[in-house]
Amino acid sequence: MTLNVLVIGTGAVGGFYGALLAKAGARVSVLCRSDYTEVKQHGFSINSTLGTWQFKPEQVLAKLSDYQGIADVVLLCTKIIPAIDRVALIREAVGDNTAIVFIQNGVAIEAELQTAFPNNEVVSALAFLCCNRTAPGQIQHLAYGRLVLGNLPGFVSAKTEQLAELFRQAGIACETTADIVAARWQKCIWNAPFNPLSVLSGGLPTLAILQSQDALVRAIMQEVVAIAAASGHHFAEDIIDKNIDMTYNMPPYKTSMLLDFERGQAMETEAILGNAVAAGRQLGVPCPRLESLYGLMQLRELALISADKTDVTQTISEV
Repeated sequence: MTLNVLVIGTGAVGGFYGALLAKAGARVSVLCRSDYTEVKQHGFSINSTLGTWQFKPEQVLAKLSDYQGIADVVLLCTKIIPAIDRVALIREAVGDNTAIVFIQNGVAIEAELQTAFPNNEVVSALAFLCCNRTAPGQIQHLAYGRLVLGNLPGFVSAKTEQLAELFRQAGIACETTADIVAARWQKCIWNAPFNPLSVLSGGLPTLAILQSQDALVRAIMQEVVAIAAASGHHFAEDIIDKNIDMTYNMPPYKTSMLLDFERGQAMETEAILGNAVAAGRQLGVPCPRLESLYGLMQLRELALISADKTDVTQTISEV
């Protein structure tokens, strides 16, 4: 059966993985707001380690009510920030047999979708990817791309296996697991230090951060590992070394959080740091470095909000 996939959130992640599914034979449509005009006319240009190609979606939508058909899979690839109501965003597109697949960062982010859609498959997905949106409709894939998929609360369905196979056919490693929550904590080991440090350092890429602050990065990673263990998710002793080695081997990379900060946009502070800190406090696991990063990032978020309000006030006074 050919899958009808509707991608919601077509930045770097949604655009890239949507393009891969189309390449493998799925019928892929996209909800595209800021890039709507460009994508409607020209589609996406993908410049990847897998090659260069154009992705022309089946349907390019400005609003969900324009979607023709029923989605077998809704692929949700937005940021997790306070301004985005994930349930409201996708509800109109979810039919009785629609699987909801979310490729998003963070820990403890599952319950909202499980509660809202108790009769649908809800699939948690993790992307280990270096990829940026460089311009409207332009996707630059720099390295990696491996996906891990798993149904909640803890199994792998036939549809999830079908989706994973499509990604493999397109050239991306894709695993399925019945313990996707543990995989989320595993990804947080990398995200927790590098995303906030890239912002707090004033814009340094990952390699520069690591070359200067290897010990600090390792200490932050160890706090995440300890919280995960207290939650019942245990990793191999060399998990931190593997993350460090992977970072040394990837090209210098601006994290998604840094790109959001540079654009003056809200960042995924709560999903990546706040939820990890909350889990540590609840479980009685000391995490002083994570708490410090969280507090500093909250100040960065406050600075963005204050700057935005100042800009609005200046504009009003000028008018």
